[in-house]
Amino acid sequence: MNASEPVADNPVPSAPKERPRRSGYRRLPVQQRREQLIAVALELFSTRPPDEVSLDDVAEASGASRPLVYRYFAGGKQQLYEAALNSAAEELISRFTVPPRGTPTEQLGAVLDGYFSFVAEHAAGYGALLRGGSVVETARTGAIVDRVRRSALRRTLRYMGVPEAGPRLTLLVRSWISVVEASSLSWLDEGRQIPQRQLREWLVDEFVAMTAATAAHDPQSAEVLTGLLALEAPDGRAAALLARLGTLRVGA
Repeated sequence: MNASEPVADNPVPSAPKERPRRSGYRRLPVQQRREQLIAVALELFSTRPPDEVSLDDVAEASGASRPLVYRYFAGGKQQLYEAALNSAAEELISRFTVPPRGTPTEQLGAVLDGYFSFVAEHAAGYGALLRGGSVVETARTGAIVDRVRRSALRRTLRYMGVPEAGPRLTLLVRSWISVVEASSLSWLDEGRQIPQRQLREWLVDEFVAMTAATAAHDPQSAEVLTGLLALEAPDGRAAALLARLGTLRVGA
C-alpha cells in the first residue's frame, strides 16, 4: 500500500441492497388492501374448490406476498375464506329491499331484480357463498350462509304482512328461497341462457303458485294469499297466472 494513501480508521459500510419486490406489488392503505385480498379470494374460491386454493394463490393473484396475506389474516386460509363469505353475505342481504310502491308481485319482482343484480355482478362471490362440499367449511361458514337465508325468510314474511308464521307458511317461504338459490346457481352454470327478466317473472309465478298450493292445506297461508291477491290489479300478473291455471283440466 502506498504510504501516501489515507487509511480510514472506520470504513463506512456500503448500504444494503433493497430486496426486490414482487412484480405488481403496490402499497395500499390497510382497509383497501384487506378488501382487495377478500375480493381476490372470492374469485378464486368460486372458480375452484376452496380446498385447492392456497394463500400463495391469493398472494400471487393480488400482487402481494404470502407474509403480507398472513399479516391481514393471521388465521390463514380459513380466516380469509370466512371473511370472503361474510363480505358476499352482507352485500347480498343489502339487496333484500322491498320498494314502497307497486302491487305485491311487482314488489317481489323488484326484490328479485336486486337479488339477480348481485348474482350477475358478483357471480364469484355468490358461487363461493352458496356452493358446498369443501373441507374448509365449518360451523361458522355454515352460519354465514344460514344468516343470509334467515334474513331472506324474515324479510319475505314481513313483505307478506305476517308477524308470526306457522310451520306450513314458514316451510313455504323456505322452500321458495331454496328454489331461488338453485335457479340462480343453475342460471350461472348454464351461461345465463334465460334472460334475467324471464327468470325473475318465472320465480314470481312460482311464489304465487306455491302459496296457492300451500293455501289448500293451511288456513294462515290461505289468509295471506287472499290479502295479497286483493292488492293485485285485476289484469295483473297474479290474475293472469291463476287464469291460466284455471284452464287446466284433469283427464280427457
